[in-house]
Amino acid sequence: MCRSIKTLREPFTEDVTADDIEAAALQYVRKISGFRVPAAHNAEAFDKAVAAVAAATRELLETIEVRGSARRSPTG
Repeated sequence: MCRSIKTLREPFTEDVTADDIEAAALQYVRKISGFRVPAAHNAEAFDKAVAAVAAATRELLETIEVRGSARRSPTG
């Protein structure tokens, strides 16, 4: 996958911010779309995809349980 996306769950990352989630979502969409910056006619689709991936990431991080860790809310 994309090596620049870092693991956002404990114990790898203690304080996950909204910026961390957005950056990971952007990198994911860039990787799978093959576009670093989309053309104007694709910008809306690109932005929607980033928002959807970020929302799914937040939901995942809020609901997964890691043994030995207290549950926390990502997005600082």
